[in-house]
Amino acid sequence: VLLVESGGGLVQSGGSLSLSCTASGRTLNNFCVGWFRQPPGRDREFVGGINWNGGYTRYTNSVKGRFTISRDTAKNTMYLQMNGLKPEETAVYYCVADKGPRDLYWGQGVQVTVSS
Repeated sequence: VLLVESGGGLVQSGGSLSLSCTASGRTLNNFCVGWFRQPPGRDREFVGGINWNGGYTRYTNSVKGRFTISRDTAKNTMYLQMNGLKPEETAVYYCVADKGPRDLYWGQGVQVTVSS
């Protein structure tokens, strides 16, 4: 599975960005998918995830109410809508597709920079 993110960039504090992650090589219909981020000099951290049929989502507390994860199975694509962005959320954002420890795939990452 090849995951390719898009939509990153520079935004002012309080602004919005929408990230996309499109998969090729295999359908994601039976995968849980989600997003992680890695701020400069820090470890990669969980942002949010959505289960295989889109019926359940989970977010880290700091983004609840501001970020929304969704998926379009027909397009084999997942999305991360980010509103109210903060400078401390500057990071490389990664999408992930998970069907178990031997069936785990990461995107290459996309830079999101939030200016103050």
